[in-house]
Formats: sequence, structure tokens, C-alpha cells
Amino acid sequence: MTIEILGMVSTSYGSESVGSADGPIVDERYLTDFARAHDAAGFDRVLVAHSSASPDAFAVAQHVLQRTERAGVLVAHRPGFAAPTQVARRLATLDHLSGGGRVAIHHITGGSDADQARDGDFVAKDARYRRTAEFIQLVRRTLSSDEPFDFDGEFYRVKDAFSPLKPATEHGIPNFFGGLSDAAVETGAAHADVYALWAEPLAATKAHVDRIRRRAAELGRDIGFSVSLRPIVGRTEDEAWQRADEHYRAVKARVDGGVLGDNRTWRVGKDERNDAVGRRLLHAHALQKDVHDERLWFGINRLTGAAGNSTGPVGTPGQVVESLLKYYDLGIRRFLIRGYDPLRDVQEWGEELIPLLRERAAQREPIAAVA
Repeated sequence: MTIEILGMVSTSYGSESVGSADGPIVDERYLTDFARAHDAAGFDRVLVAHSSASPDAFAVAQHVLQRTERAGVLVAHRPGFAAPTQVARRLATLDHLSGGGRVAIHHITGGSDADQARDGDFVAKDARYRRTAEFIQLVRRTLSSDEPFDFDGEFYRVKDAFSPLKPATEHGIPNFFGGLSDAAVETGAAHADVYALWAEPLAATKAHVDRIRRRAAELGRDIGFSVSLRPIVGRTEDEAWQRADEHYRAVKARVDGGVLGDNRTWRVGKDERNDAVGRRLLHAHALQKDVHDERLWFGINRLTGAAGNSTGPVGTPGQVVESLLKYYDLGIRRFLIRGYDPLRDVQEWGEELIPLLRERAAQREPIAAVA
């Protein structure tokens, strides 16, 4: 496959701009409709996010896999709260029950000390990255070793660890990872299969890709990349920018009104300290100007203090696809896209945006291979 297109599901309706609907936090009907919309739109995989306030990601992922025919899951998980050998078996079990090849894990080391503390984790940030490194090593070894093994690390120790249960296919369980601090790059370059980036301007993104790829090569490894974006698409460019303005005004009203978040799985506002390097870089770009690289919009990012993934191209399907493919030209082959009107956006993107993205990426592949 030339590219992999990822989305993101949630267990109830909501976003920074639309707020959240009344009703249960886990709305089984909405989650099912949302997952099936991704399946019908042609997404390869959906992220199941994680925070200290989120429903259990493994349970959500199992529901998604049972209600869809093709789309896989990317299960967000924070190392430090469950044994890596146990997590490895949970992943392999999901992989077998879903037909094989549909399960991946995203290791979230954690950029907010406050959110980590809510679940009882008070390990310092750089140490958390060392813990993640050990965690990934143990997950991978548990899923690949043909005989019992011992491991004696700074954070984990096992003796005679062994799982007769392996992934259902030779593709295994891909390990996604993110972070841009020095400690993060060292961990990700050494252990990740896919390095996840937020959508910064192209020059900054290229610098990150080059840095991480160079360090991975020094360690004798090759590594893939993903980029996360929030496209805003219209039938015309004016309509797309009008939609962007509507989302902006809605978020601003929530921020100005002091509605900074709720007990759902997303947050809005600047009230909570997040020391992630990626967050600081995104916010710096937003303070510089609202639009980079012609149509990469940072408006929501500036309003919320870069509280999460909130940058994306604005334009017609063709214009947005061309913006995405500029990241493809940097060597990025995975695109995580999600909308501000989540279900509607997925349904609309399946009609034109996603087919067009696949078509034009396939056209670029011979050029990329020669390069």
C-alpha cells in the first residue's frame, strides 16, 4: 500500500468547536456509527485515544474491530500502568480475534505531569521515556521470542517470560511512538516502527524527519513516519475558509466563556501545564502567524495554546490533497486526519478526499522510488 490513512474515533460526539452532546460518555450507538463511517470511507486504521479521563482504549478498540469489516485500530497506551508482557498478550489476542493484521499500538509517554499524576504516575518526564524504551523492547520480545527470556532493566524485570500467543500475521503489531525532546528522539529512533508527528510547517517537519531518520540510521534502523492533521474541506476554497472561521468563532466563544473542558476525552484551554516539546513548537508557529505553507491553518492552535492536534490544511479536496502530499514528499507515508465536526467530516472525506489522496499518492510513488 502506497500510503496508510488513519482516523480517530471517540465514544461520544464532541470536539473543541462543537462541544459535547448530552448523553453517556460511552455512547455505543455513536461509537458504532463513527467506526463504520471510517470503514465505509476507506480509512485503514483508527486511533483510539488515551488520557486519564478516557474510557478504556482496549475495550473501545475491541468494539470497533467487532463492528467493522476492514479498518484496523491504533490503540493508544501509556507505559507504566500495566506490565508490558501482559499488554503484549492483550494485543496479540485482539489481533487473532479481529482476523489478523488489524492491530497496532501507540505508546504515549505523556507530556503533562498533571495528567500522569491523576493515574498515580509521578515519574519525571525523561525517565518516562527510558521506561517507554524498556516497555517497547519487552512488548516486541514477548511477541517474537520462541523461548523464555529474562529482562532486568531500570523499570521492568521479568524472569522466564514467555507467551505462546504470537501476532496472527507476519506483520506483527506495529509500534507507533511520538515526542520531540532529546529523550524522546533517542527512544523513538531506537525502538519505534512508526514515528508520529503533529503537522508543523514543511520546513520544520523536514528537520524533524531528518533528525530522527539520521539517529535511527546510526543505530542501524529504518523508521517510518506519520503526520496528524485536522483538514477543513469545502466545495470551494471560500467555503472551506468559511467553515474554518465558524470553527474558530465557536472555539473562541468557549474559551472566552471559561468552558475549558469537561469530563470527556478532549480538553480545551490553557489552564493545564503541558511541557511537551511538540506542543511548544506548535504554539510558537501559531503565534508567528495563522497560516503557513499557503493553507496550513493554526487558528485553533493559537486559541487553545496548542492543547492538542489542531493544525490542518484548509481548501477544496484537491487543494488539501496537494498539501498532504507535500508531507509525502518528505518521506511520510501515514496520515492521521480527523475533523472538527467528526462524523460528518469522515463521511464527506470518503466521497472525494480519501479516494483522491490515494490516487495522487500512487501517481507519486514511481517518482518517490527513484528519489
